[in-house]
Amino acid sequence: MTTELNWVGAAMQQTVPWVRTVGIEFAEVTPERAVLHLPDDPELRNHVGGPHAAMIFGLGETATGAVTLAAFASRMERATPLPVRSQVAYQRIARGPLTAVAVLGRPAPDVLAELAAGARPEFGIDVTITDGDNRETTRMTVVWTLRPSR
Repeated sequence: MTTELNWVGAAMQQTVPWVRTVGIEFAEVTPERAVLHLPDDPELRNHVGGPHAAMIFGLGETATGAVTLAAFASRMERATPLPVRSQVAYQRIARGPLTAVAVLGRPAPDVLAELAAGARPEFGIDVTITDGDNRETTRMTVVWTLRPSR
């Protein structure tokens, strides 16, 4: 993981117990991108032997949270990041460990300019999830907002 942002994974594991409970690993976190892994665990599988859809979604959503935290941590005193909506497409049954790659959909300075102008900006983060055979199994987009502090 990028050294100056290695605190992101630790912070998320501490403040979101589910992240720690299921064993999500933070391989790379930058203000533009995050790469997270979910090890294979029989306790997290569905009725067809792959990771349960809730685990897949949770991994992807956590990856978007890592990007959000890395990109906007310096503004957390002025705004609270919140997911607004998400869209997910499960393309095939996943097998084995999962990797999620999340990419910020618009430049952080543009989002911060909207916040500074008094708006409640929204920004999408696209995620691609692959399985243990490096097959793309899921695509999702999570739209986040920065809710201005009162």
